Amino acid sequence: MDQTILLAFGLTLMAGLATGIGSMLAFFTSTTNKKFLSLALGFSAGVMIYVSMVEIFSKAKSALVDAMGNHLGNWMTVAGFFAGMVLIALIDKFIPKSSNPHEIKTVEEMNSPAHDMELLKMGTFTALAIGIHNFPEGIATFTSALQDPKLGIAIAVAIAIHNIPEGIAVSVPVYFATGDKKRAFKLSFLSGLAEPIGALVAYFLLMPFLNDIMFGFIFAAVAGIMVFISLDELLPAAKKYDESHMSIYGVVSGMVVMAISLLLFI
Repeated sequence: MDQTILLAFGLTLMAGLATGIGSMLAFFTSTTNKKFLSLALGFSAGVMIYVSMVEIFSKAKSALVDAMGNHLGNWMTVAGFFAGMVLIALIDKFIPKSSNPHEIKTVEEMNSPAHDMELLKMGTFTALAIGIHNFPEGIATFTSALQDPKLGIAIAVAIAIHNIPEGIAVSVPVYFATGDKKRAFKLSFLSGLAEPIGALVAYFLLMPFLNDIMFGFIFAAVAGIMVFISLDELLPAAKKYDESHMSIYGVVSGMVVMAISLLLFI
């Protein structure tokens, strides 16, 4: 197998399994560092927004314009961008609100475990919701890394950061309901496997048909998915963890780091 494909899959696996890091943080720390989480989530959003609008969108546009001509290529790029937003919005719409994977959870909630079947059900559904939600993120990371490995690394790191609180969101209710750390960690870990599964689907179903037009459209959709995730999930979560300016400092820092890396390395 081509080394680029192996790298793309490895990056997707790393990003997905970051939910397990969130789960471990919940078990091995006594308090939630809310300022750090706010900064990290804002940083992740800044990376995603900047790289989507500056790099991914432009690469999608270039591929589609070359393949379809200036007028149709530009229209197809915009269509792909908003198609990505619609896809992730539909996934969010069909996830029950009580199982929202981005509902803020803190480590402190784990200090008094109590048996509660409703909480166990909520944690299980949250794991399922995260799995469904992470599936297109896996496709996004994989296809980005295939096109440009350095770009794929930046995206994988950003997605991994945003998956850490998702791991907490699964672990807290499951542990609170059962008192079983292993069960909570296993569910959190399994929810992250949806991202490498998304990569496998992209490899086996999309790769055989991956021409310039399909690549350009998928890449434009990836940009839309990442911008939607940043605006709908990461920034609101960052603000909830810390209501000061920490989240916007994170956004700006993420954009600066991404901009410099694009200038120096990509």
